[in-house]
Amino acid sequence: MTDPFALFSAWFAEAAASEPNDPNAMCLATATPEGAPSARMVLLKGLDAEGTPGRGFVFYTNLESRKGGELAANPQVALLFHWKTLGRQVRVEGRVTPVSPEEADAYYATRARMSRIGAWASRQSRPLASRSELEAAVEAFDSRFPGEDIPRPPHWSGFRVTPARIEFWRDMPFRLHDRTLFERDGEGWRSGLLYP
Repeated sequence: MTDPFALFSAWFAEAAASEPNDPNAMCLATATPEGAPSARMVLLKGLDAEGTPGRGFVFYTNLESRKGGELAANPQVALLFHWKTLGRQVRVEGRVTPVSPEEADAYYATRARMSRIGAWASRQSRPLASRSELEAAVEAFDSRFPGEDIPRPPHWSGFRVTPARIEFWRDMPFRLHDRTLFERDGEGWRSGLLYP
């Protein structure tokens, strides 16, 4: 296979059928201003279709969170998908770019009402004095937006990771794993095998 996105889509479909929880969970690694690694789990919310310029992996977050600040300072990131039941993982390395406001609005509108309220109420990554403080903020925004029409907060949007490298890893007996690396080569990809 010469297109890593097609291979990823095939593996992702298998994961969606076999993983008990969140097959779209991925570890997002960024770096602090001092260069220290920083990682957390986020959810894949979009994979661009064949022929889309700047194809990539899309996720959403609070732009004022720790990860938002790290992404603004350094757009180089890594993603890791691990599907234990399949014995597979996919590593992605590349750069983030912001999604368009229209794309963020469209995804935000699909979220559950209380998730949209939560995007307003959470001051993500900042100190929280007590759980009741968060609950009071949720109640306040629930009252402010009583219906289904809840606009997207200006501090909440998404990013697209455009990969430069994608590695597919498959568990094999005796730790002689199968590893295939795709690296960006102009508008296409070059691929090869790696020692386990």
